Amino acid sequence: MVSSINVEKLAERLATETNPLQLIDVREPEEVEIAAIDGFTNLPMSQAHEWIVEIEETFDPRTETIVMCHHGIRSAYACHWLESRGFAKVFNLSGGIDAYAIVVDRSVPRY
Repeated sequence: MVSSINVEKLAERLATETNPLQLIDVREPEEVEIAAIDGFTNLPMSQAHEWIVEIEETFDPRTETIVMCHHGIRSAYACHWLESRGFAKVFNLSGGIDAYAIVVDRSVPRY
């Protein structure tokens, strides 16, 4: 079972966090062009073969990592994979960017 974080808690953490957070968005580039949250690095699931071999060079497995997609399905898969690679503090954004747009920031476009 993947640990999760809700959009309200994410917004609070983004506004107040002093400890480093790693933020990964596994949506496709076209989706990110429509709606995005500042600070997330886009690593599209469809391009995993390109970034998968370098993930541990780019991201620290000991640092808290939050993964996002549109609704939380793809990001849950990515969380499982990251955990299998030794990432210890991985959280799936429940409801994804869609929930963020509904609950936290209505200026974020929905699609």
